[in-house]
Amino acid sequence: MTVSQLADALNLEALCGSAETMDAAVAGGYCGDLLSWVMGRAPEGAAWLTIMSNPNVAAVASLGSLSCVILTEGVRPDTQLLQRMISEDIPLLRSGEETFKLAGKIYKLLYA
Repeated sequence: MTVSQLADALNLEALCGSAETMDAAVAGGYCGDLLSWVMGRAPEGAAWLTIMSNPNVAAVASLGSLSCVILTEGVRPDTQLLQRMISEDIPLLRSGEETFKLAGKIYKLLYA
């Protein structure tokens, strides 16, 4: 499943991402809000679900080669995060859904 297909299937709001990066494969998921923890544990190609919205999220997503970042629970990115995600061409998606519920839906899409 690609980032674009995931966004469509779950009605996620795409805040940024080029056609190329939206076509990247989603190789799993990871939920976490402690940046150092995510940096050391999120698998490459994962969709990262978080409520963190500061610019360091972009650095962690880039270092971890994550397929996308999904802001959950209605969180809006701060301006600096959005600018960094655009400049690094990492898809940033958004959902009003609770992290736990969204993670379950992603699991079903990827593994059921």
